[in-house]
Amino acid sequence: MKISNIGLVHFRNYLKLNLSFGPKMNIFVGDNAQGKTNVLEAITILALTKSHRVGVSPNIIMFDKTKCKISGSVKKEKILTKLNVEITDDTKKLSVNNTNIKKIADYIGNLNVIVFTPDDLEIVKGSPNVRRNLLNIELSQLSKDYLKVYNEYNKLLKTRNEYLKILFNNSIADTNYLDVITEKLIDKAIFIYQKRKEYIDLINLNVNSCFHEVSGDDGLKVNYVTNVNFDDYEYETIRKKLKHTFKKNYLKELNYGMTIYGPHRDDFIFEYNGNDLKYFGSQGQQKVAILAFKLSEIPIFMNITGTSPVLLLDDIFSELDVKKRNKLLKMIQLHDMQSIITTTDLRNINKKYIEDANVYFVKSGSIERR
Repeated sequence: MKISNIGLVHFRNYLKLNLSFGPKMNIFVGDNAQGKTNVLEAITILALTKSHRVGVSPNIIMFDKTKCKISGSVKKEKILTKLNVEITDDTKKLSVNNTNIKKIADYIGNLNVIVFTPDDLEIVKGSPNVRRNLLNIELSQLSKDYLKVYNEYNKLLKTRNEYLKILFNNSIADTNYLDVITEKLIDKAIFIYQKRKEYIDLINLNVNSCFHEVSGDDGLKVNYVTNVNFDDYEYETIRKKLKHTFKKNYLKELNYGMTIYGPHRDDFIFEYNGNDLKYFGSQGQQKVAILAFKLSEIPIFMNITGTSPVLLLDDIFSELDVKKRNKLLKMIQLHDMQSIITTTDLRNINKKYIEDANVYFVKSGSIERR
């Protein structure tokens, strides 16, 4: 899978831009705040319908404009798919091959991306919500069923929480309705638990080797953490444990007025030589661990979808020392995939890793290929 081109209208600092990409490595060079990251952000929105930047929405629209457009062509084998996202302050219109798409689940998956940014340090250091969000994004690209079930789970969760509040304030309310909601919630929860556990297991097949290739160190593992402990992740095991947990903690949840057990409280941790990397690792080790996680996703995407994702690396070279930069580029070259990289300069980069790359220079929203 490769993105052939992208078109931007009134997006960030681009009044209008039409840009083609090479099939392998594409490097955007320029000073900070010139528009390099905006290109990666546009590709991310084209793929996922939302930005990888936290808290970003109407700000993506150029000042004094009412909407922006992002379009692009994606080539998978010999099939060309045209994607389009049009955004206003309060609406988002999606289309595939000029056909309007109403549901995000029917759109995502046409362009698969793996994104690494300087903000990704929060994946180790931030709240569990950051890590759950990462899992949801990646699994949604790989499975339309996952996104569908996840959305259904959230709707049931909201309904259950609202009814817990009703029960708390009305002692004669029907608890049978809560039981019905809980049964449905458990069905969705089992699917989510199993998919997340399976994904983390697949990550662990390669994450330590990727960590070693970049840093030279060993001992990295990713542990899936739930607030309900399961002996295994078989269907009946999860069902029995969840039913017991909800029954045992009914009064507790009633007092809280919310569902306090389930995959919406999941987490995962980076463990380095038996210790939580969040507390027992340097910032450099944390960065490489996240990078190793992202790199270990590549074979997962390739095996499940039959094609490679597009690798988006924002300001990656400033995050790594010279030795690690060149090791990373070497690893990227080993994969038959497209990568799009931003950097402020190409100094100290071994030319053999970028001699076949498309190099673009960015200044004040103007992009020139050299």
